[in-house]
Amino acid sequence: MEYNVHTLPNGIRLLHVPSASAISHACIIINTGSRDEPAGKAGLAHFIEHLIFKRTEKRSTNQILNRLESVGADLNAYTTKEYTCVHASFLNPYLDRTLDLFNDIIFHSTFPEDEMDKEKSVILDEIASYLDQPEEAINDDFEDMLFAGNALGNNILGTIETVSNFTRNDVINFRKANYRTNEIVIAVLGNYNLNSVVSKGTKHFADVEENSPSLNRVKPAVLNPTTTTIYKPIMQSHCILGTQTYSTYNKNKAGLMLLNNYFGGNGMSSVLNLQIREKYGIAYTVESNFSPLSDTGIFSIYFGTDKDKQQKALSLIFKEMKKLKDNSLNEIQLQKAKNKFIGQIALSEENRIGLIISMAKTLIDHNKIDSLEQVFEKIRKVTTKEIAQIADEVLAPEQLNIFTFSPILE
Repeated sequence: MEYNVHTLPNGIRLLHVPSASAISHACIIINTGSRDEPAGKAGLAHFIEHLIFKRTEKRSTNQILNRLESVGADLNAYTTKEYTCVHASFLNPYLDRTLDLFNDIIFHSTFPEDEMDKEKSVILDEIASYLDQPEEAINDDFEDMLFAGNALGNNILGTIETVSNFTRNDVINFRKANYRTNEIVIAVLGNYNLNSVVSKGTKHFADVEENSPSLNRVKPAVLNPTTTTIYKPIMQSHCILGTQTYSTYNKNKAGLMLLNNYFGGNGMSSVLNLQIREKYGIAYTVESNFSPLSDTGIFSIYFGTDKDKQQKALSLIFKEMKKLKDNSLNEIQLQKAKNKFIGQIALSEENRIGLIISMAKTLIDHNKIDSLEQVFEKIRKVTTKEIAQIADEVLAPEQLNIFTFSPILE
């Protein structure tokens, strides 16, 4: 896909992606997330993402929320371990309005104490909601164990204790230390020419003061694998198997993405779904995931099942892992896996807001964006030998952590 990048003097990059659609999409991505939080401040990045919608130097909360919704646009935001993202979808005439609002909430929020108190209450309710969903909570607890002693293990929402104790100084200091102008990308996908995007981007962001302290992230140690069971008042067992693995810069990333998709990724035809759900009817949900980060990655397998079927499910998963390790994929199986994965990627391009966010993140990570054909070519180049090597490195049972939420025994 065609794209253009323009860098402002303060380091902020403008990403322009032309589109003939009447609907436009824009985002502002900041290379900071929960892993950048100081010790004892888990949840601070996410807290700030909530607060930026509450009051700015020139707008009230209602004015912020209505600025785009009043013209039928959609505005939202989210926080991950490494990114903060604000995004919007809108009709083409409202690009100027959207970029103006992005500038206002990101760089001119005032973080009033009364709004902080209200938002703490909202987030504490959000934490309680997640704790009531074991299929969600188990991921946070698993990653806390996987990255023990490192900020990557922080729950993105934080904890009841940390959120309750945030101060306005915490918020201001975090934003100053982590909202680096050279680590910010403002991306626009729409029916505009490059000059228009650069002109409007310059208008709204050229005056932002340059802020480019170094990005200080500590790579997590790889800990000895453990088996952990936590008993909870729940009806089913929930289990995650996983390990640290390849980063976004690793040469094997494309191969593991392909292997993950084949083994337990999107679609009903994955190996795990066919074996665990369709053949034996043991679990409603069984899936694998690969999440590459800047200096490590997470590979995991999740399933939920009745307690008395848990060991059977584990045995079947280990059996399928052993098959892949011992026999790998033959050329026909690999080609089918590539066709499936390439088709899914192509279809995902139809999600325009997801596409522009993905492109902005890629620009931050790699300072370039591969075309769709370049992405496909990387997948096509994966060999059976590489798949065998990846399976041997990642799917070794002895290096997998096993983390379980189990029903309390009566």
